[in-house]
Amino acid sequence: MGLLTGLCAFLYHLPQIYKWLLKPYYITSFLLTISFVVVRKTPGLCEHLVTQREDGNSCDFDWRELEILMFLSAIVMMKNRRAITVEQHIGNLLMFSKVANCILFFRMDIRFGILYLALCLAFVMTCQPPLYMGPEYIKYFSDKTIDEELQRDSRVTWLVEFYANWSSDCQSFAPIFANLSLNYNCAGLRFGKIDIGRYEEVSKKYRVSTSPLAKQLPSVLLFQGGREVMRRPMVDSKGRAVSWTMNEENIIREFNLNELFQKSKKLNKSHGLKEEEQNGSQPQEGESKKDQ
Repeated sequence: MGLLTGLCAFLYHLPQIYKWLLKPYYITSFLLTISFVVVRKTPGLCEHLVTQREDGNSCDFDWRELEILMFLSAIVMMKNRRAITVEQHIGNLLMFSKVANCILFFRMDIRFGILYLALCLAFVMTCQPPLYMGPEYIKYFSDKTIDEELQRDSRVTWLVEFYANWSSDCQSFAPIFANLSLNYNCAGLRFGKIDIGRYEEVSKKYRVSTSPLAKQLPSVLLFQGGREVMRRPMVDSKGRAVSWTMNEENIIREFNLNELFQKSKKLNKSHGLKEEEQNGSQPQEGESKKDQ
C-alpha cells in the first residue's frame, strides 16, 4: 500500500519533477548518482573492473555491492519518512546515492574513488541548488533594515523566516513559506525573511544558530510590537533545536495563523473606515471653505 501511494505521488508530481531534471544542478547530480551503475554495466569497460563474484563476471554486482545498495535504500526510506516536499525526497535520494557511490568506487578501485570524490567536490563548489522563484508576498530584510521594519508599526504582526541559502532544509521550506504568505499576508500580518548566513550579527542577536549541528535552520519567529512572541523550532538548553516538523499545517496550527489573519482583516477594515471618514470630512475638490 505504501509503495502504491508513493508511486501515485510520483506520477502526480511527474511534470514538476521533469522541470527540475532539466536544470543543470539536477542533471549533473543525476549523472553522478547513476555513475557507478553505468561504469559497472558499460560493455568494454566493465570487463576490466575488479569483482568478487565467484563466476568472475565483472559486469554484474557482487554480493557486497548489493548489500551497500540495499543499505542505501533503507537509509533513504528512513530519511524520507520526515521529508515534507518532493524536493526533499529527491534531495535525500541524490545525496545518499553519491555517498554510496563514493564507497563503491573506492572499494572497486582507489583511482576511481579519488576521481569520483574530486568530481563530487567540484560539483558542490560550483553548482548550487536552484532557489525558489515562484510568487510570494515576502519582505526581504538585511542587517540594517530588520529592526526598523519590525518596530515601524506596533499594530503589525510579523512572521519572519531565518534561513541560509546553503541549507537544503531552507530551500525545501521556501515554497511552503511563500504559499503561506500568499494565503495570509495582509496589512496587519506581514511575512519577512532574512539570510542569516550572510548576517552573522543578526544570527547572534536573535539567537538562531547557523551551525548544521544545531539544526535550527530554518527558524520561523513571530513578532508582535517589535518583540519576539514565539518561535519554531524551539531550542533546548544545549542550543539544539527540539525535533519538530516544519510543514505548512504545523506552522498554521502553532502560530494560530487563521485567528491572526481574521484579527488583521478586522484591523484593516477599521483603518479603511477611518480613512473614508477622514476623506468625507475634507472639502471636495472645487468647493471652498466659505460654501461649507
